[in-house]
Amino acid sequence: MSDDKRRATRVALNVPTVIEVIEQPQIQMHPNLEAVYERVQPNNESVGQKFPGAVRDLSTNGAFIAGEPLPLLSRVSFVFELQDFGSVTVYGWTLWRRGSDCEIPRADGAAALLPRGFGVLFEAIPLDARIAIHKLVTRMSS
Repeated sequence: MSDDKRRATRVALNVPTVIEVIEQPQIQMHPNLEAVYERVQPNNESVGQKFPGAVRDLSTNGAFIAGEPLPLLSRVSFVFELQDFGSVTVYGWTLWRRGSDCEIPRADGAAALLPRGFGVLFEAIPLDARIAIHKLVTRMSS
């Protein structure tokens, strides 16, 4: 994708997964920090629920999941199979969502279908998996 302005290079996939909405653990802070520290609160309305989806777009920093568009700032966990690596377990946050499928024109004039779903920023992913994603993305974008 030479005209893509995103920081992290990505690769298109279609890997099934099941997304679970999870809670953010409570963090006990020192009272001095608590007085001046402010955190974003996660959306907990779907905690414990699981949703089918597919990893459709992947970078070292995050992924697009096609499926039920979860509420913004939901904390999620999912596992997917990565080519030449195996199972990858991810913890992340929904930072954007697309409520319905839509079509947009591509540079060549054809229509590109964008499925409904949401973007996940990875919070935690094993380092060896992140390295494998980087290698895959680099190989596929060459």
